[in-house]
Amino acid sequence: MQSKELSMQVKEAILKLQKQKKPIRETATILRVAKSTVWYILRKKASTDELSNAKRPGRPWNTTVVDDRRIISMVKRNPFTTANQVNNTLQWVGVSISKSTIKRRLHERKYRGCTARCKPLISLKNRKARLDFAKEHLKKPAQFWKNILRTDETKINLKQNDGKKKVWRRRGTAHYPKHTTSSVKHAKASVMAWACMAAGTGTLGFIDDVTQDRRSRMNSEVFRDILSAQIQLNAVKLIGWCFMTQMDNDPKHTAKATQEFIKAKKCKILEWPSQSPDLNPIEHAFHLLKTKLQTERPTNKQQLKAAAVKAWQSIKKEETQHLVMSMSSRLQAVIASKGFSSKY
Repeated sequence: MQSKELSMQVKEAILKLQKQKKPIRETATILRVAKSTVWYILRKKASTDELSNAKRPGRPWNTTVVDDRRIISMVKRNPFTTANQVNNTLQWVGVSISKSTIKRRLHERKYRGCTARCKPLISLKNRKARLDFAKEHLKKPAQFWKNILRTDETKINLKQNDGKKKVWRRRGTAHYPKHTTSSVKHAKASVMAWACMAAGTGTLGFIDDVTQDRRSRMNSEVFRDILSAQIQLNAVKLIGWCFMTQMDNDPKHTAKATQEFIKAKKCKILEWPSQSPDLNPIEHAFHLLKTKLQTERPTNKQQLKAAAVKAWQSIKKEETQHLVMSMSSRLQAVIASKGFSSKY
């Protein structure tokens, strides 16, 4: 077995004892090192006047500079490339190396295998709308955001399948478009919930409790019933009589009947860019809700609903206030990403 190299302090102690005319055997006993080691240190000092350890070449690399560049190039072109796929490609050009070697080369260039974050698919039109919104509202005061009642729906699964994918990326690049996967709004869920929040959580209700056929499918009519019963009640409780409502551009929100209903009720609606969950604090409140639900073990829908209401009500006011006051940072992040998905 290869022994550890001596520290500089021990080497200096050997020289100090040698100046005191101590024999090699006694020096070795005092410092608890081998006699041959003491002799070697003294000989090296006499011949080279150096005590530092010489650099060792180590085991030679089994990849060339060209091979290393090829590995990095493949990952840059497609960050979702696996080590197996890189290995198979290299074998086609006659390079036979292990997956561990491929991973080491990537780690040396600061690439790490991480779980890809799922972001909405953003078109050129969406990017422009997001940028325009961010620039227009960047200078809004804090009170402006405090007076907004945010509403949205979310699907809460009894058993979740996250469908996570691994991606090679560098630190600080998690939200780059090529390092994320895209989400679309269609998936089976256990229950569909509607909720609202400001600087505090409002009502959390379930769509199948509102619909006559007990289905979780929400349409414009059901949404109008929820608005009529919940919006003003929650707004007065959380904000006061002077408030503005914010909702995304889901078809049931933008339907002609819904817009006429809102106009008749004289509700102030904040114009919102599509595909912008990173700008919406309620999305992060839903994340807190689902994180709290991970400690629960519901076995049916009724237990899931009860656990969800309890988890939603347990979100502290300080947490929602922090989310509301993060709007300035969210807008700046969208501008910095040129309209693409931000780190939020």
